[in-house]
Amino acid sequence: MVTICFQSPSKPIHNIQPKSKLSSQPPYKSQSLVIVTEPEPVFTSVKTFAPATVANLGPGFDFLGCAVDGLGDHVTLHVDPTVRNGEISISEITGTTTKLSFDPHRNCAGIAAMATMKMLGIKSVGVSLALHKGLPLGSGLGSSAASAAAAAVAVNELFGGKLGNDELVLAGLKSEAKVSGFHADNIAPAIMGGFVLIRSYEPLDLKPLRFPLEKDLFFVLVSPDFEAPTKKMRAALAKEIPMAHHVWNSSQAAVLVAAVLEVEPKRAPLIPGMEAVKRAALEAGAFGCTISGVGPTAVAVIDTAEKGFEIGEKMVEAFLKVGNLKSIASVKKLDKIGARLIKSM
Repeated sequence: MVTICFQSPSKPIHNIQPKSKLSSQPPYKSQSLVIVTEPEPVFTSVKTFAPATVANLGPGFDFLGCAVDGLGDHVTLHVDPTVRNGEISISEITGTTTKLSFDPHRNCAGIAAMATMKMLGIKSVGVSLALHKGLPLGSGLGSSAASAAAAAVAVNELFGGKLGNDELVLAGLKSEAKVSGFHADNIAPAIMGGFVLIRSYEPLDLKPLRFPLEKDLFFVLVSPDFEAPTKKMRAALAKEIPMAHHVWNSSQAAVLVAAVLEVEPKRAPLIPGMEAVKRAALEAGAFGCTISGVGPTAVAVIDTAEKGFEIGEKMVEAFLKVGNLKSIASVKKLDKIGARLIKSM
């Protein structure tokens, strides 16, 4: 579909349909004619995947996160003539949870998909979305971000992949802002893969931290049978810090160590046994151990899968012995790809 716009440096853009009388009689001479082409679907259906993420990584509160291979959400999107043009219908929700809204304005996948359609200027096509949750809610593994990332990438791929990663992250942030807060440390790595540093939010400035291709990094993820709501866990943090702490924190090369000491202990007591789990992981040889996102999943880092399974066993034992919580351990590699198209028709 083609939309004709008359544009002037001193006046707003007026969107005018091709058959409008104004199209042949510009309202003022200084205008220039701009042709905006709405992208058409290049597929009738696409299926995408977006990985789980580990945000914060201890000290990187709201500005550092990474993607984890093998865990995540799927979105299937198809052109649907029964859906009103320019809109989205959520047709199905399956997987680890089905207790999510089918209203696209209240569903993280729906919000991100609509934001992406708006960026692309889609007005003459309606689409239907099916969400398969591979991540439980309140897990600390970027559940909402995975859904948003998969949805944003699905819309973009359906219409020819016109948008870049930065734009897709902005679309995902529309969703994150409504369901978990305006922070990109989950949505950015979910879309881009690997480690991503958020240098600023206004404007959004993302810096991928490329992990060496010849090396592997493994995450030992231990998820206890315990829900940690994002709002509750974020509420445990101080709203303000003294100016002296801010200056010191910004000027020191050891800022990350300082942040670990100030942020993590405020959340750890909210997760039964977390401190003992961290000790067990470190004693078993982990490079480090912390809370994934807001929790309750604990994450330890190591360089071999074999050692990772040993560390996971010790962490599970600590959760049960000290926190009286049953938990499940898994060992996953760093996901260096991020959200991607896995099927198209």
